[in-house]
Amino acid sequence: MSKPIIVFDMDGVLAEVTESYRETIIQTVRHFTGRTIDRDVIQDYKNQGGWNNDWRLSQRICADLGAPVEYAAVIEKFNRLFFGGNYDGLITREVWVPRAGLLERLARSFDLAIFTGRPLEDTGVTLRRNAAAIPFDPIITMESVSEPKPSPQGLRMIRELRPITPLYYVGDTVDDARSARAAGVPFIGIAALANPLHEEIASLLKAEGAIAVLDNVNELEGVLPS
Repeated sequence: MSKPIIVFDMDGVLAEVTESYRETIIQTVRHFTGRTIDRDVIQDYKNQGGWNNDWRLSQRICADLGAPVEYAAVIEKFNRLFFGGNYDGLITREVWVPRAGLLERLARSFDLAIFTGRPLEDTGVTLRRNAAAIPFDPIITMESVSEPKPSPQGLRMIRELRPITPLYYVGDTVDDARSARAAGVPFIGIAALANPLHEEIASLLKAEGAIAVLDNVNELEGVLPS
């Protein structure tokens, strides 16, 4: 009998990205507008839904601050900040959240997969650095889908591979929750205690149908069926 599948989002779930992706948004916006935004501003956009793509979000914030920028220029600046010269940019500030042994224990009872809005390159760098031995399969990234979250396309792709296997999706944004609901997949939310908008995020995820909201992914074993 096949094992149930846990599908993980990455940012805010497997990787804490305050000093990587979120800081890259801040520095990209500063470059084009000359203004420094608070991290709460980024979270406010994320909480509205529809801003899973950090390139698009950076472009939108620049426009809202009165500095429209071409999308290609945003991508170029963002990636230069994020990757640096040889993957030594802000991506190195990411913090891997799962404690040692967590994913290995989960893999005994569940198959593990990823559905993230990250590009494949970003995903690969982080997984090679932190979880090279973990058998995530499949790994659905930005390039895998034609419709980004909150579309359920990525989750439906995984379900098509194993039609009768139970799925669980673990994410941290309203887009993740809406994607899961549209796919008919039970959703487990993550609302990090370190986020100053923790209570607001937890309430939003519950309102979007989360079956549980955790402080971090290390609490996952306590809510999954044994």
